[in-house]
Amino acid sequence: MKIITLAGITIIMLLLCCTLPAAASDYSLGIFGNANEDDTIDAEDMEYTRGIILGFNDQTQLADSKHDEQINILDLTQIELIMLGEEKELTLVDAAERIVTVKKPMEGNIVSFGTYTPEILRILGEEDKLVAVNTYVKSNEVYFPQISKLPSIGSSYSPDLEVVASLNPGLVLAWTTKPERVEKLVEVVPDDCTVVSLMFYKPENMVEEIEKLAYILGKRDEAKSYIDDFHNEYVDLIKARTEYLQNEERPGIYVESARDGKYQTWAAGSAANGFIGISGGRNIFADTPGDGSVNVDPEEVVEKNPDIIIKYIDTVDAGYELDDPSKMELLRGSVMNRPELFNVKAVKNGAVYVMDKDPIYGPDYPVTIAYWAKWFHPDLFEDLDPQAIHQKYIDIQGLDYDLNEHGVFIYPTLEEI
Repeated sequence: MKIITLAGITIIMLLLCCTLPAAASDYSLGIFGNANEDDTIDAEDMEYTRGIILGFNDQTQLADSKHDEQINILDLTQIELIMLGEEKELTLVDAAERIVTVKKPMEGNIVSFGTYTPEILRILGEEDKLVAVNTYVKSNEVYFPQISKLPSIGSSYSPDLEVVASLNPGLVLAWTTKPERVEKLVEVVPDDCTVVSLMFYKPENMVEEIEKLAYILGKRDEAKSYIDDFHNEYVDLIKARTEYLQNEERPGIYVESARDGKYQTWAAGSAANGFIGISGGRNIFADTPGDGSVNVDPEEVVEKNPDIIIKYIDTVDAGYELDDPSKMELLRGSVMNRPELFNVKAVKNGAVYVMDKDPIYGPDYPVTIAYWAKWFHPDLFEDLDPQAIHQKYIDIQGLDYDLNEHGVFIYPTLEEI
């Protein structure tokens, strides 16, 4: 009769479990402890780490959950603590690709540099910890009725560092991908303050960055509610109908900036390029290098002959603060009356749309791709109601605001098309 010891059973189980690959996902959560490099930290990461310790699995950077350059039983303990929300510190990779360790639980006030960060904090129920925001957030009194009353740190790109230091924050949420800019902040804040950069900007990074902040603040349930019941519900629905469209089935899209001067659009690495793809369109400047806006020649636009033109409008002329669409109407007319565009398909067919730039980026971007999907493929999305999706997001933000009564965000409206 064979006797199998407990240790033998453990080894067999490890052989069976630890060699399993990470679950497929759109991103890898950049938090140390995510040993199998999928989109969450769970029991599978413990099993994978055990496999590393026993020599069955390949080492991964994020398996070093203690971030001490060795992988051992202490990392297993740290992963378990993270799963329980009881870890004393958490190490992650921020938007500037810095490795940052945050003391837990996170105590103290929060200074926000980012334009979209206050919205995330409202989603997570942590807006009361905010003590300062940027000038753009302060100017939006309807959308941020309480937050807009907070002190300003100035522009996200040129903040008043003395003001930041004087607020004695426990956490500064920077808004940059440049590590040298973050380090300037680190030099002026108190020693017990942590600086983490998170952008909440591009669709491919949105869920991961929200989860990172949720782990920092101990608000994973709140993040899950937004991700599952809003973000994934609508993004997945739209992707399911557009991701298999062939190139010739995708209308050519030209998106133009709201800034002064015509013919500024978005390049291959921009967030807008990602939104166009998800919505079932084809960015006519997708082959232009860069990760932001670029100036283009009007002749290029004419040559590429877009099927649809989307023109951004500044929030001062649209959005939550206004109910009058007249400036959007004038702007649309000015685009359609450009002599050089008279023979472009979008103008000839009246497929020129104006959109408030405010909901285009940030955690409300599913609203934008819903409108764009409706414009790009009206038959494919006949059952989609972008305004209802927008209202749901406003309700998530806790605002007493009815889109049936207030606000101008697109022109023409869906009813007028």
